[in-house]
Amino acid sequence: MAKKHLAAPRKESTETVGKEMLLFRCPANREYEEIMYMDLPFVIFIPFGRGGQETARRVPPASLQLPRRTAETFYEMVVTVGYGSGDRKQYAFPVPMCRYDTLSTFGMYNRPESAERVSDHLVTLGISLPRWSYGPLDPVSVYIKLSPNPDWLSKARKVTIRKIEIGIDEEVIYNHEGDEPQRKTKNLVRKTENVGVKMPEAGYFTNLGLVFPSHDVRDTDGIMPRGRAAFPQYAVIGFTTTAGLYKVEYYLTIKASMNGAKDIVLRQPIVVCPYDHAMCKAEMEAIEQAARDASHVNAENPMLPLATIVRASDPNAMSCIGVALVGSVKKPLIE
Repeated sequence: MAKKHLAAPRKESTETVGKEMLLFRCPANREYEEIMYMDLPFVIFIPFGRGGQETARRVPPASLQLPRRTAETFYEMVVTVGYGSGDRKQYAFPVPMCRYDTLSTFGMYNRPESAERVSDHLVTLGISLPRWSYGPLDPVSVYIKLSPNPDWLSKARKVTIRKIEIGIDEEVIYNHEGDEPQRKTKNLVRKTENVGVKMPEAGYFTNLGLVFPSHDVRDTDGIMPRGRAAFPQYAVIGFTTTAGLYKVEYYLTIKASMNGAKDIVLRQPIVVCPYDHAMCKAEMEAIEQAARDASHVNAENPMLPLATIVRASDPNAMSCIGVALVGSVKKPLIE
């Protein structure tokens, strides 16, 4: 079960991931059976297709809890047991869900991305990113070019470039599939380079960089606190993800402040991964092996071990719970 939560105005949704499975049922002629022990192997196949509007076929989002629980997604494995008296009890076990589709080592994130922005007719701001997926403490570098408009060169050369700012913004979009989505933007890190030069005829070029911020998971005493079982502990507060009630996006923002021309602001989408580049490299081999193993699994017949069921009427049934019947006395079983 996938559970999603938004803070005030509070909104929650619960969805079933995969299919519900019936693992045991009494024979048709009996209302109940007395069971001492059960071992019921099963496999739940997580959806892996895009599915469009069919939520049951979408790849489930990763487990995530934003600060102050403004948004969260967590998963529970829910076991329902029906007893002879007609009572039904549910037992929930947290299952943290991780996704590995944003690793910075994937080739699609290592193709250069470029963009341009113009605020008036005098100057053009252009950028180029060598890669666009980042994790905690990963270096973020950007090539920046300010070019004068050749048709207005005399005016453009009078423009003074005062400073260039780069930063990373986190944008959380609440209720993004609804009629009134709400956006909350927070700056994570910012860096300013003072320039103070007139616009050269050939343009102004520079490389700027910063380090993606990291969230220290240890407390002030250097101790790793016990986290909630439903959420993996990451060195980032959030990462790129899309759930039914919210979406988390990240932008590299470049602002060129000038005298004699309008300031130019360019927001380039980037992907934030929970793992740094070194860890992404380390995960690649395990991902490839897991993909090879999964290719041999038949979803229609996953070849599971047989179920083990010990009924109260079976000989030595109590031995499965460590008890032996000596005469009419129950005693601990010592093997």
